[in-house]
Formats: sequence, structure tokens, C-alpha cells
Amino acid sequence: MAAAESDREVPFALCSEFINFSAKDTALKWLQGSDLTKEVYHHLAVYVPKIYCLGPNLNPQSEDLLAQLLLQAPMEWYLCGEEPSTGLAKLEESNQPSQLCGHVFKVGEPTYSCRECAADPTCVLCMQCFLGSVHKEHRYRMTTSGGGGFCDCGDTEAWKKGPYCQKHEPNISDSSQEDPLAHLSADMIARCYNIFSIILKYAVDMLTWDKEDELPQGLEPPNRGDTYYCMLFNDEVHTYEQVIYTLQKAVSCTQKEAVSFATTVDRDGRKSVRFGDFAFCEQAKSVIVRNTSRQSKPLRVQVMHSSVVAHQCFALKALGWLGHVIGYSDALRRILCQVGLQRGPEGDNSSLVDTLMLCDSKMWKGARNVYHQLFMSSLLMDLKYKKLFAIQFAKNYERLQSDYVTDDHDREFSVTDLSVQMFTVPSLARMLITEENLMTTIIRTFVDHLRHRDLQGRFQFERYTAQQAFKFRRVQSLIGDLKYVLISRPTEWSDQLRDKFLEGLDTFLELLKCMQGMDPVVRQVGQHIEMEPEWEAAFTLQMKLTHIISMMQEWCATDERVLIEAYKKCLAALTHCHSGFTDGEQPITLSMCGHSVDTIRYCVSQEKVSIHLPVSRLLAGLHVLLSKIEVAYRFPEQLPLSELSPPMLIEHPLRCLVLCAQVHAGMWRRNGFSLVNQIYYYHNVKCRVEMFDKDLIMLQAGAAMMDPNHFLMIVLSRFELYHIFSSADCRKRYNRENTNKDVVQQNNTLIEEMLHLIMMVVGERFLAGIGQVEMCDEIKREIIHQLCIRPMAHSELVKALPENENKETGMERVIDTVALFKKPGITGRGLYELRPESAKQFNLYFHHYSRADQSKAEEAQRKLKRQNGEDTALPPPLLPPFCPLFASLVNLLQCDVLLGIVGAVLQWAVEPSGGHWSESMLQRVLHLTGMALLEEQQQLENSSEDNDVSFNFTLKISRPGEAPSNTASVLALLETLQNAPHLEVHKDMIRWILKTVASIKTMRERTASTPSTSSGGQCQEETIRDKDKAERKRKAEMARLRREKIMAQMSEMQRHFINENKELFQQSLEELEASSSISLEHSPTSSDAALVCVGPRRTRQSEKRQLVTCILCQEEQDIRADGKAMVLAAFVQRSTVMSKNRKRPPHHPERYDPLFMHPDLSFGTNTGSCGHIMHSHCWQRYFEAVQAKEQRRQQRLRVHTSYDVENGEFLCPLCECLSNTVIPLLPRATTGGSCEQPGLEQWLKTTGQQVTALHATHRKLQPASAEAVAEAAKEEEVPSPEGFRVDHIPINPYSSTIKEMLTTFGTSTYKVGLKVHPNEQDPRVPIMCWGSCAYTIQSIERLLVDEEKPLFGSLPCRQDDCLSSLARFGAACWSAASLPTVQAHFIRLLAALVPDPKVEDSPCILDIDMFHLLVSSVLSHGSVHCQDWSGRSSDTAQQHLLHLITVAHLAQVLLSSPPVEATMEQESGGQEREEEEAVCRLYNTLRTHLGSALPDVSSGWHLWRCVKVGVLPYLRGAALFFHHLNGVTSPPELQVAGPGQWEALCGYLGLPSNLLHLYHSQQPLLDTLLKGWCCHPAVRETLQGAGVLISFPRQSNRLIELPDDYSALINQASSFTCPKSGGDKSRAPTLCLVCGTMLCSQSYCCQTELEGEDVGACTAHTFTCGAGVGIFLRVRESQVLFLAGKTKGCFYPPPYLDDYGETDQGLRRGNPLHLCRERYRKIQKLWRQHSITEEIGHAQEANQTLVGIDWQHL
Repeated sequence: MAAAESDREVPFALCSEFINFSAKDTALKWLQGSDLTKEVYHHLAVYVPKIYCLGPNLNPQSEDLLAQLLLQAPMEWYLCGEEPSTGLAKLEESNQPSQLCGHVFKVGEPTYSCRECAADPTCVLCMQCFLGSVHKEHRYRMTTSGGGGFCDCGDTEAWKKGPYCQKHEPNISDSSQEDPLAHLSADMIARCYNIFSIILKYAVDMLTWDKEDELPQGLEPPNRGDTYYCMLFNDEVHTYEQVIYTLQKAVSCTQKEAVSFATTVDRDGRKSVRFGDFAFCEQAKSVIVRNTSRQSKPLRVQVMHSSVVAHQCFALKALGWLGHVIGYSDALRRILCQVGLQRGPEGDNSSLVDTLMLCDSKMWKGARNVYHQLFMSSLLMDLKYKKLFAIQFAKNYERLQSDYVTDDHDREFSVTDLSVQMFTVPSLARMLITEENLMTTIIRTFVDHLRHRDLQGRFQFERYTAQQAFKFRRVQSLIGDLKYVLISRPTEWSDQLRDKFLEGLDTFLELLKCMQGMDPVVRQVGQHIEMEPEWEAAFTLQMKLTHIISMMQEWCATDERVLIEAYKKCLAALTHCHSGFTDGEQPITLSMCGHSVDTIRYCVSQEKVSIHLPVSRLLAGLHVLLSKIEVAYRFPEQLPLSELSPPMLIEHPLRCLVLCAQVHAGMWRRNGFSLVNQIYYYHNVKCRVEMFDKDLIMLQAGAAMMDPNHFLMIVLSRFELYHIFSSADCRKRYNRENTNKDVVQQNNTLIEEMLHLIMMVVGERFLAGIGQVEMCDEIKREIIHQLCIRPMAHSELVKALPENENKETGMERVIDTVALFKKPGITGRGLYELRPESAKQFNLYFHHYSRADQSKAEEAQRKLKRQNGEDTALPPPLLPPFCPLFASLVNLLQCDVLLGIVGAVLQWAVEPSGGHWSESMLQRVLHLTGMALLEEQQQLENSSEDNDVSFNFTLKISRPGEAPSNTASVLALLETLQNAPHLEVHKDMIRWILKTVASIKTMRERTASTPSTSSGGQCQEETIRDKDKAERKRKAEMARLRREKIMAQMSEMQRHFINENKELFQQSLEELEASSSISLEHSPTSSDAALVCVGPRRTRQSEKRQLVTCILCQEEQDIRADGKAMVLAAFVQRSTVMSKNRKRPPHHPERYDPLFMHPDLSFGTNTGSCGHIMHSHCWQRYFEAVQAKEQRRQQRLRVHTSYDVENGEFLCPLCECLSNTVIPLLPRATTGGSCEQPGLEQWLKTTGQQVTALHATHRKLQPASAEAVAEAAKEEEVPSPEGFRVDHIPINPYSSTIKEMLTTFGTSTYKVGLKVHPNEQDPRVPIMCWGSCAYTIQSIERLLVDEEKPLFGSLPCRQDDCLSSLARFGAACWSAASLPTVQAHFIRLLAALVPDPKVEDSPCILDIDMFHLLVSSVLSHGSVHCQDWSGRSSDTAQQHLLHLITVAHLAQVLLSSPPVEATMEQESGGQEREEEEAVCRLYNTLRTHLGSALPDVSSGWHLWRCVKVGVLPYLRGAALFFHHLNGVTSPPELQVAGPGQWEALCGYLGLPSNLLHLYHSQQPLLDTLLKGWCCHPAVRETLQGAGVLISFPRQSNRLIELPDDYSALINQASSFTCPKSGGDKSRAPTLCLVCGTMLCSQSYCCQTELEGEDVGACTAHTFTCGAGVGIFLRVRESQVLFLAGKTKGCFYPPPYLDDYGETDQGLRRGNPLHLCRERYRKIQKLWRQHSITEEIGHAQEANQTLVGIDWQHL
């Protein structure tokens, strides 16, 4: 308490000092003093503790004000030497504005990077600079900032072109080289230097101060009290929940306070949780430490003296002040940089900047943020000092990184995060590499942190402790730094750069050596592996290093000398690795087909094998570069090519590929999932460039330097297939009958995989350096093969292509040459389809296809060929020629060993026996044969006569085998196979091969006979092709004729059938006509009479049987009043979709009287149905089953379902639509007509008498006092009108089941609409049902208008059925409630229009929605009519009520919506003239009653137009209502949209088309009523602006307008701060699409309590804005969120699309997004149709994960 008082006294204590304090005098005193530091410190020692930290609650507003006056003002005076405001303004004026923008990004702010011009992806622009730059016309990427970086506008090194926006464009005249200090006087420079050095030193000392109870010398407070703070610090180990729980125990605060403490600690890094004397704070500290030390290290808590905290608070302020002041002038910025980087007394690394950096991990979050911001606005904005700072940063690099690795804060709060600002500047990066040896430093620091090695010195991640794993995660950021340094390649090299780069490469090779062969695996035989080994760490490392390895190769490629040296170093490293690998490998000799080779015995399936071979793969990459830059041919003497041992090079990559083959063959099943995952990633697009692809290149490099036969024998040996193909009679079959089936199966797969490998070695030439191709050919080929599988969206293609270090795939450059783009519709996304001419390049055995991809692509391509009428062979495509270094690879295709393998497989195919052979093996052999033939054909075509073609595959396949075996030649086997019945699928391919062989033979013969041109072969081939084409055409023509013939036969048969069964068809057609509601033959009126749906002249239609089928038991059932009840599944929900006043506070459920709806429709109840019909008893059984199931499920698992059974929800059994009640289906009410029909006056008189009689009866029912009885006796004389029996209790016409259902639906509507507990007896039940009927009709009428559909005939039948059921239910619900209650409602409703002395407080006509009044009064009139025996029909009452309420509505429209006379008056015809005069008369009558409250309107034309437009929605609603209530067919004019609706509408309702006839025909009677309405006191008040005045027609509500460009939304969200935690950035800003409010979602700070539960901001908002339903846009995630109630929600695709027609949920891709209006309209339509809840239900049913989300916390 004392603290609180002292809090209040603070200002008074200081008041006198304020008044006497003069900043100017203080500054003068400082100027004259001898020791400035002492003076300033003294001043701070006195004042800081007086301003800051005086009580438990820090008060930032007053603190900032006082600090400005007492502390900052003297410093500014001292600095400027004059009034600070003028001094600083002068500085700003003389300052040359910097060309660097330097805008520091807030969290969540949009940043833009140009994909064409940025030097690397870290170069970004802020929104302002971007909009003023050339890049907005380019391809750009948009992301949201994590906070902290700054805008690179004006930095010439960051952009290839367009570095400046319009604002930062440099002036040509200014010489930017001049020193900014030249503008300042020497005196000013000295003062500035002095004050900056003192303040910066003070701030650094205070922020790095580690004593809790004393201050640095010179700052001791004059009077020291015993006041302490218990300060809690943030860490990343404990969760919010742990901190909140601990605080509640330790400082006994409420949950809310604890949450606020925890949020502040998380945001600022520390927060005082207790204030008081030392012991008091110490006690809290011990509780916190004790409570949090159980699971992990305890929370950090310090008890600090208040003066220490005060000085630390001011130190942060002072740094902020420095940042602010240097913003005025570059000169001041430079002086501050000089002060910060000046070496201290301790020598090296002792400047203030160094001190701050090195103490970074000891500071709390808030302090780090402040000084990082200062570094950014000072050191990094001054190019000279940026360089000096970068050098210091590099010198301290190892220490900084080690601190970061042991610290637990995220990278963004660490000073190491500034590396991106320096290392990405190419000139700085090069300088740091050459001068500070940065590359080596980074790699060495990285390797030092990974100390866990095995005996061979390789990394070992097995059994990593949690601590080591955490460290490993943090160390990875070093790889990021290395990437920054390497990201831009040097254009020219200095000798020093070469040396330092190669030194760095050496260190890097040491790192790769530690990875070569890590995580080896051994095949499990016998039993399954017990523990899955750790594999992820090694792959994480591999993925992180992928780009680094690629970049190293790119650096090498820019300089020949570096490349040669790097190649040598890499080869040496590989040789070193191999020397340690010779474990138990014995040499053996293999011989086959007359060749033999020496190799070693090694079985992948028995020995250790590792998938990690980065050294081999780096060498493979460099080898390709040698070929690409042609160094290999120009300086062969400088390269160690002769020392290369090809078998050594291929050994390990080959083992790796064999491992994959064996895993495919199922030989490694017992090694569990870890191996499967490794193989998956090995081929995956993220890793394959530096794994699988490089292994293949290494095999190609090795094979190109070896005899092809030797290479193939080694391959066979490693695949463990050598024994099969080397036996002399392998063609006969390795038929050892005893081999078990598994082994045979495995061998088959291995043979397939090996054949595939040979194809890849020979056929993969699309890399520049292996084949003679360009970079873009490789990407084209990838895209073509992806699109051969199926058309794909842009994002799928991007995912399927490897990204380079700049996150680019290079796809955009080539995509349009190979594919066509198809735009999306309202759903789906844009797709790329392959151009037909690109399909020629399809290769079935493309090396990046997975097995699934391959079979899909094969099917798709064959299907395409069939559609085009071509034969379905998929021959190999033509390939580009090899580069010279790899040229000898083609000989693989014609070597003896391969021919032996091919012959064997074909022989097996000719005589298949058992499972020792597979079709895909044959398919691969055919493909290989095709490749060889194409190779030969190409060589022949390109050869000139003098050089002989060395490739003679056709000759070799025509030769039969040697004696004694005399095996058939390959060609002979193929010809045999052509007719084999079991190879139907491959016929086309074999035919293609034989045809190609024939054409090659003719080419050879011709070149042999005539060395002239080679056109003959072409001719022959073309004639063959033409014949083929003609044949195909003939077949297609025959097929077409056959189809046509069959179709003709079928239609003939149909005709025949109908003729035979004529009677049957006739009968069913007649029945159909009878049942359709449009048949008018049976109606008593002649067909040309107008249709009228209300009143005594109502069109009568014969009652037809309504037969419906129950969806649960399939029985048919008549709908009769006394029959079994049939019900419709329905969903009742509260709604604000039509609300015109969202500010209205929600009503109190228990006390609210819903009888009259206000015209602002602020809350309504909407009923929808899916239209499926059940028996009531079937439904009850079904619902009980659902309840029982739910109870069982709750005991088993505690998850929500998509529906809430406790609230009566269930899914429709047929369509699974969410429902929460059922509406009974009722027959149309029959009404007996009588001849005489009284006029309005007569009817009002009679009704008045009936009402009086009812009043008397109702009074009898209530217990009353004596005088009331006497009074009643006087009134008894009032005679009851003739034929009206007050005491008659009408018979309830409905069966018991229908009565039960009437109660069920009534209670549901009441429960949902008012949010109360069900109560059948409550008098408000019928009112809620009538209200729901009216509201639903109104919302449907609005929907039809918005979609420009006609009033009738365009509704789906489910809505038609729902409206009929609602209207008829409303008319019947008096039978389920107590009669007097419903009669009392009718009396009150009528009294609103016809004054009744016994009814008090009727609302005025401006506060009643007339359509609700019409529906309620018509539906409640039944309760009075049932006691009327005079033979009057209820039609009369309906008509008179309609007339009366229509007139009231006319008056209401004229009162509330008088026209603004802006438009020109138009000429009107005679008919309209009469209407205009009439409306003027009515308006003037109203003015006589109200006088000046109504404006004077002279123009009748305007008035009549305003009335017509204003009344139309009401008339349309009335037509829908009476149509469904009375079942009268709608007139054809209203079934089409278009002109002439008004007359048809008035006619259908039995009203004159000039509505004012209603008024003038009964003028005397209505004038008295009008007077009564106008004289209601509320009318005048509302007109004068007291209440809510709604004008008619009410416009439909829309969702808010969204900007076209999504970044405008991101920008808006980034400037949105959380409303609860002052000025904090909201983490998940979420926009309500209904009202446009921005909310802080998904955070503790904005949780509120709703009905006893904590809910997030969005859920709370839905209850005020959308009656529990909400539509939000999560701006950072770019996704739409639907919420309904507290437990239901789903995500929905946003209406923003990129140029490729795709949404980007989570903003991962960063393509610019634009609003798609159609999709936004679709969301709006869902909302207007009240389908949001249904949409959520369907989404949750389809995706179970949505059910588990805590939607209420969003």
C-alpha cells in the first residue's frame, strides 16, 4: 500500500525541482566545468533514480516525459549550443540525405526482393521504396519480415540494376566523396564527441553491469533506500504455462496478471514481478527457483536494487536517444561510429562496440534489440565504418558464435544475426576472406563444435544427447554465414584471394572427409533391426551443405588455376579416404565373353556401406567442370589424369547405387525405416544434385576411362549378378529348380535395376560438360518429364525442380517453350500442359522418375498416342552428342558383355518358364537396343565418307553365337519375339526396332555402294512411314463406321421398345403431370384468370396427395394431419447477416421480448434444411443411436467431433449435412370460404369486439383482487360478437407424433435463437418460430436480388421445402402452445397498428419491421379464428392484415426515407401522374401531423419512386410467404427475371398496382390510424436523431472491400499493434471480413472470458459481430478462417491468387498475390446463404485433424 501512495506522491516531490530546473543552465554548467564526465555522472546519479523505478508499476508515459525534460534536454542543449529544436533543424537542413534507405523492418512488415535484379535473396526493399522502383514491373518475391533486417535501397552492390528508388535517387551534382564532418564547426565536433563518448560509455557500462546491488563509480545515489525488484528473465526452455503457474504461486497474483507478466517477459526479455524490501523479493525468488528447477535449469531470477534497474532503464533510453539524434545528420552518425569503434585502454577488441558484442549473450532481449537497432542505424549505414565494423566482427567471430551456441535465445536476438548485413556485400565478403581469412574461420568454428567422431575420424551422430542435438541445431547457422560469403561469385581473382579461397577449400575438404562414409549400414539378416539408427542429423548436415558444395564448384569454375588446384586437392583427399577403407577386400579376376578384369571381392549385401560420399561427389562435380571449360584438353600436363584409377573412382558411388537397387529388391527390409528414408532423400529433389546425380556422373567419368567390358563386369559383380550371366549356358537359364522364389524375385529386380543403370550411364547427357548442351536444356528436360506424368500447377513444378542457392529453379525462362498455361476457374488452380511437340523428348527411363512416376507417365503417354491414333511404342528419344572427355561412353552399347546380357534376356523371353524372367526386364533390354540403334543412325547421318563409322551395332546383333553353342543372333530372337502371343504389349516396340534396323541396313548399303548423299534411306523410311500412316488411317475409319452402325441400331431398338409399351408410358406421363404443381386443369378457376395468393379471391387449387419417402426406412408415406409425422432435417442458427446495426448490445436472454423485430434486423434466427425427409420415429431412433455412440466415444477418446451432440446436433443420415433439429411436414391448411366478406372497417370493428371479449376471458383466468372483480363485472356487459365462442376449446387437428414434432422444432428454435435452456411452456416459443420464418424469407429474398434471379422457380427444392414447412409450421404452432398466450400475442401485434387502450407500451411504427409484423400477425390470427363460428374465412383476415400493414409500411417508408431531390424530374404518363398526386397527398398528411420533423418534398415523381423502391422487398417477401403458406402456383411473369415485375407482384398479392388506392379507399378510417402512428412520441424523437433510423430499401450487406494487392494488407497488419499489451506487435493479426476490425489472434494477451471460458480475440469477436459465426483473414498466413461457436472452425482458401492461379497459404512461395473477385464473391455467397457452419462441418468430416484444433483460442 505504501508503494502505491509513494507512487502518487512522486510528481509533487519533483514538482518544485521541475519549475526551477533549466536544461540550458545545466548545459552551461557542463560547458564551464573542468571534468565533464564527472558532471554528467553526478547529474544522472541525482535524477535517474528520481524518475525511474519508484514503485511496482512502471509508468512509461510520465517517465518518458520527465527523462526528456531533466536528462535528454540538457544533453541536446550541450550538443547544439542553442535551443535544441532550432539547432537540430539546422543540422538536418545542411545534411546531405543518405542514399541508403536503411528503414528497419518491423515484425510482419512486407519485404520485396526482385528475382531478376537482386544480387541474392537477402537483398530486399521496403514497400515505399519498392513502389517507387523499377522492380515492381519485374518478377518479384514478396515475404513478411521476421523483424530486424533493413531496406537495401540505394546499396549499389545489392542490385544488378535499378539500385535506387525515386526517393533515394542520388543527385548528379553532389560529390558523395566529401567528408560529412566538413559542415560542422570544430567546436561542435568536440562537444558532440565528448557527450557521445560519455553517454555511450555510460550505457554500455550499465547494460553489461552484472552486480545487483551497487553501481559504477560516480553513479551512487545520494540517498539509498531499501527498495528492490525481483526481476524475472526470459529463457527459451520454459513454456508459457510453466511460467504462469510458477508466478501464481510465487507472487500470489491472478491468472490474468501472471499472463501479462509472462507476455512481457517473453517480449522484453525481463520483467519485475515484485517490488519491496530485500527479504520480500528474495522470498519470491526462492519460490520461483525451487518451482522451476525440477525438470530443467531453473528460470533466471535476480533481486536488483531499484537504482540499478533505474539506470539500466535510462541506459536503454539513452541508446534510443543516440539513435534518434544521429538521424538528423550524417556527421553526427560518423562521430558516434568513431566513438564506438575507438580502441579502449585494454588494447585489441576493447572498443565499446566490441564490449557490447562480446557481452551479447549476457544481456536480456530488450537490451539486445535496442543496441542492435543502434548498430544498424549507425555503423551499418555509414559505408566507411561498416567496413571497420565488419573487420571487428570477423575478428571476434569465433567467440561470438561460441557464445551464441551456448546461449538459448533465438538467432534473431543474437548479434551474430548481423552477419547477413555484412557478409552478403560482395566487396566486404572478399575483403574479409583475404584479410581476415573468414572462410577458414567459419568452417573451422563449425567443425570444432562437432566433436563427436568415430575411430576413423568421421562424424558420429548416434546416441546424441539432447544437449548435443540442441547444439547441433544452433551450429547450423554457421553454414548460413558461409553461404552468405560465397553467394556472389568473384569476376576477377587476385593472387591473395586464390590463396585464401584454396586454404578455405582445404578446411572444407577436412569437413567433407569427416562426412565421407559416416553412418555406415550393414544388412540385417535373420531378425529385424532392434533400434532404428539415427540418420536425420547426417542428412540435415548434407542438405545444409548442398548449396555450399554447389557454390564452391561455381567459384572454382570462374578461374582455371583455382579449378586445377581444387581438383588436385580433392583427388588427394579422396585417395586419403580410400586408403583407410581396405577392410578385408581380396583381389579376384572376372572373365566373361572373352574379356577378363582384376577387381576386389566385395558384397554390398554383407559388408558396411555408406550413402554419404561428399568427397567423391565434389570430385565428380569438378571433373565435369574440367570438361565444360575444356581445361582437360588444353592443359592435360597440369592435371593428374594419368594417376586416376577409374576402378577406385567408381567403387563407392557404385556401391551406393547397388544399395538402392537392393533396397528396391526388398533385400534390406529388416533394416527398418531409417534406411528407406535415407534412400528416399538420396533421390529426393532437395539432395539429389549433390548425391544421386553426382554418383551417376562419377560412374560416367570412370566408365569413359575404362574398357566398357571391364566396367560392365565390375558392375555385374557389385550387383551380385555375375554368376548368372558369366556361366556358359546362361542363355539356357540358370535353372536351379531348388532356388527359392524370393531369391529369384530379388535377382529379377536387380537385373532390371542394373539395366536401368546402364541406360542412365549412357543416356544422361543433359549436363553441360557431359553432353554438348546448354544449362537451359537440362531444366527443359526436367519440366517435360514432369508434365509427361500429368498437367501440373506452377508450385508443383517448382517443388519438382532443384533450387539453387538463390531459391531459383530457372524454370520461368524456359517453361513457355515447352508448356501451355491454362487459367483456373472459381476453384482449382492454373495448370501447365505439355506442348504436343515436346512429347517427342519423352524418355520412359528418365533418371529422376520414381517407380510410381514412371508407371503414371508410361500410362499417360500410351493413352495420348492411342488418342492420336499412333502406335503405342515409346522408343528412346534422340540424344545430344557427348563432350570429348566422355565420348567413349557410347561403346558400352556395343560391347560384348552387354550383347551377352541382351541375348540372354531375349532368349529367356522366347522360352519363358517359371518366374525366372520379367516383362520389365525385356522392356529395358528393348529400350537399350533402341538407344544403340539411334546412336548408330545418328553417327551414320552425321558421318562424311572419309571417316568410317566405328559404331556397328547392327552388324553385331545380326551375328549368331560362336560354335559349339551356336546361339541365335539378337536380331533372330527379336524376330521370333515379334510373334510371341505372351508379349502383346511389346509388339509395337519390337516392330519399331526391326524397322529401324532395316533402315540402318539400307543406309549402310547405300553408303557402301554410292558414297553420295544419304537421302535414299530417308526416302525408304518415309515410304515405310507413309504406308504405316495410311494403314492406321484406314483402321481408324473402319472403327468410326462400326461405332456409327452400333449407335443407329441402339436408337432403333429404343424406338421399338417405346412403341410396344405405349400404354405404360402414357400412364406414367399422366401421373407425372398430375403430381406437378403447375397443372392448372384441376383448379376451379379458368386457366386465364390471374393467380392470387391471398384474400377471399385466392386461387383455389385441388388438394393433391403428397407422397414422400423416408430416407431411413425407405417407406412411402402420405402427408396428412392425422398421419405419422414426417420431418425434414434442419439447422437453426442465429444470424447477423442482414444486420444494419452491429453496435446493438446483445439482449439479455431471460428478459428479452422478441415480439417486435426492429427494422435494423440486428439479430435474427435463420433456418436452413438439406431437404431430406424422415419419419419422426426413425429420426428419434437415429438420434438416440448418435447420442449413445457419442457417450461411448467420450469415454474412449477425448476429442471433439464435427458436431456437438449435447446441443442436439447431428449429421443428416444421407448427406452428412450439419443439422440440429427437424421441421415437421404439414399439409396445406384448408379453409372454407363464405359468401359475404366484410370490408376493412367492418372487419376491424368485429376483430376489436373479439379482442375485447378475449381480454375479458384472459382476465378471468388470472387470480384477481376484489376491486378488479368489480371492475370486470361492469365490463361484462360487452357482448361477444355473433358466432364468436370464447369458451370453445378447438379440437387439435394433429396426430400425437406431429404434436410432439411441433414442440420439438418450436423448442429448438427458441433455444438457439435466444441462447437459453429449452422450455416448452415459455410464451416466447411461437414468437421465435414466426420470427425465424420471417427472417429466413427475408434473407432468401435478398439472396435472389443479389444474384439477379427471379423470385420464383430459381430456388433449389431443399429451400422451397424448407420455406413451405416453416410457413405451415408457423400457422400450426398455436395448436402446440397455450391458446390464451398466442391470442395475447395477436392482440399485442394488432395493437401496434390499431390502438388498443388495454395494451400499453406498443412500439412506434419506425421501430417495427413490417414484414415480421405481417408474418407474425397472419400466423397468430389462427388462434383467434379457431373460436370464430360465424363462417368468415381466415382469407379475409389475411387480406385485411396485408392491406393494413402495407399502408403502415408506406407511411414508414415515407417517414424514414424521404428522397433527396438531386436528379432531374421526369415526365410521367397519366397513370403515373395519378400515383404521384396520391403519394403527395399522403406525404402532406404525414407532415401535418409531424410538421418540421419531415422535410418538404414537392416532387411527386421522386416520392413515388422512393415508395416503389422502398416497398418492393416487403412485397416480394409477402409473395414468397403467402405462396408457401397457401400453396398457390406462382404466376409465370415472376418466374423470369426482367421488367413488368411490379404489376405481376401486386396482382399476385391481390393489391392494386397503385398501392395508394389502399389508403384513399379507406381514407377516413386510415387517417385516424395515421394520426395515432405519427403522434407516438418515439416517432418524432427517432426522426430528430435519437434512435436508430433505418431507411428503405435496406441494402444487402457485403463483406468488406479488400485491396487488389495483398501486400497492402500485409502492410496494414504490420502497423497493427496489440490493443492489450501496449504497442506490442501482434503475432497473428487477423482481419474480420464482415466488419473490417483487425484483431490480435492466437495470443494470451487478447484472451477474454466468454460464458466462463477463456477464448481468443476472434472467437470473442464472432459473438458480438456475427452471432457466433465469423469469417476472418489471417493476414500473415494468407488463409481464410471460418469459425462457428467455440468448438468449430476450418481454414478455407483465400481469395488471393498469384499469376499462376494458385493461393499461397502461409506465404511460402512469395509470388505477388492479387484479389480474385469471383472467389471473394463465393465466400460472400457462403456467408449470405448462412452456409458457413455447414462448410465447417463438411471440412471437419473430410479432415479429422481440423477437429483437434482448439478453435476457441484463435
